[in-house]
Amino acid sequence: MPHNASVDLTGKVAVVTGSGRGLGLAYASALAAAGAAVVVNDLDEDTARKAADTIVEAGGRAVAEAVAVGTAEAADRLVARAVSAFGRIDVLVTNAGILRDRVLWKMTDEDFDAVVTTHLKGTFTCARAAAVRMREQGDGGRLILVGSPAGQRGNFGQTNYAAAKAGIAAMARTWSMELARAGITVNAIVPVAATAMTGTIPVFAPYVEAMRRGEPLPDALRKGEGFGTAEDCAALVPFLASDAARGITGQCVGIGGDRLALWSHPQEVATAYADGGWTPDTIAAAWHTSVGREPQTVGIPAPKLPETR
Repeated sequence: MPHNASVDLTGKVAVVTGSGRGLGLAYASALAAAGAAVVVNDLDEDTARKAADTIVEAGGRAVAEAVAVGTAEAADRLVARAVSAFGRIDVLVTNAGILRDRVLWKMTDEDFDAVVTTHLKGTFTCARAAAVRMREQGDGGRLILVGSPAGQRGNFGQTNYAAAKAGIAAMARTWSMELARAGITVNAIVPVAATAMTGTIPVFAPYVEAMRRGEPLPDALRKGEGFGTAEDCAALVPFLASDAARGITGQCVGIGGDRLALWSHPQEVATAYADGGWTPDTIAAAWHTSVGREPQTVGIPAPKLPETR
């Protein structure tokens, strides 16, 4: 791949789920700015239409499709909308999501099912519908799945969300193998940005409020935590959708603020051996001096931020 390959999406068609506002709208706007025609999706019809109008007013091409992501029927509608409006589909960004945060013993079946349906099943159904069409078209495509640090490391109170996002990372790896022969790349992005959701986190709240007043975020956030605006995260999407990224697949890529990162795949980090196999007693005797000497940490590390005024 040439290092100077351009990011030009002229003639490409993208569907971005959950793109009425926030990160999703930033992704859709960035794709349109790079030349792609975009199907904007949101649960609310007015929100989807206003977002599409914003892109058109900025000189891009966009249409709206209001539907709740999760079912096969919704996925088929989104792909059909792209084909009817622009003739094809080349890029799918699975951004739609909701939160129902509760600790395990308080989480209801409804809380769990709602989040998993939107994030995990919604990603599956939309990716399947897009892959079917892309394979029929015969000239490749891009699936860009939206993950989260919670899916990489877990997060307190987010059983449903963390499980869904971990599953999305696993699907990206699996589908990258299954779709390789069709020329379809599959990657997961792991964004961190000031949004309506992160603005409610106490440690970030004063910085998000300051940003809304037009004050810049400090380097401790932009570089140290990789935390910035939704627009900071958006640049990764047109890159992965372009020919410049045609050799990149099966990866989890983080972005936020001034930081771009590649997440590792899960792998063995320590091993030990016992001739003839292990017993409970020999595991107990060896654990703290062998594989268990440096246990892995869990959870998203607490931010190290300066005190705010």
